[in-house]
Amino acid sequence: MVFARTSASAPPGTPKIGLRERKKIQTRQAIRRAAFRLFEQEGYDATPVDRIAAAADVSPSTVFRYFPTKEDIVLTDDYDAVLEAGIRARPAGEPMVESVRHVAVEALGRITVADRAELAQRARLIRDVPAIRGRTAENHAREAEIIGAALAQRSGRPAGDLEVRVISAAILAALQEAVLRWVEEGPSASLEALIHRTMDVLARGLTL
Repeated sequence: MVFARTSASAPPGTPKIGLRERKKIQTRQAIRRAAFRLFEQEGYDATPVDRIAAAADVSPSTVFRYFPTKEDIVLTDDYDAVLEAGIRARPAGEPMVESVRHVAVEALGRITVADRAELAQRARLIRDVPAIRGRTAENHAREAEIIGAALAQRSGRPAGDLEVRVISAAILAALQEAVLRWVEEGPSASLEALIHRTMDVLARGLTL
């Protein structure tokens, strides 16, 4: 999810991960930070993977072990489990739109200024680089499964239920539009306010 990859701690109640997994996350984050820094300085297309590897002090094979393609550096995140845990921790009777609203805004409240700048850069890359934009559907499918599984558990419906899939896809698309609008409006815009406005549209039934 566009907003999901932050360096914030997991919500209370999320199981702690082991040392080995923490090291993997640290390596992935080091590669990402190096890549985003180079993308900003030199441009996405002008930045080869070997330059990213050198800047992150790892081998090119390590980069490819964590990210099979350069696009995956932008699109892959470590926090789908945090998103899922946050949604599942919300009250069972709460509408899914309200649960996602709460989890998204709460997550944004925990991120640093640097993480917020990286979030904006990530959104710009998704918007501006055709190769990345073309891969977002694959990423969204995985995230829709996460939201769909939580929604199915609450409603007692199968995860593949059409209404479950429609609601999950609508929520993800709405969140991405909020982030893209935030990037378009510039530094003075409030992403939290845009997420609230976006979730309000879904909550009132997509009416204008």
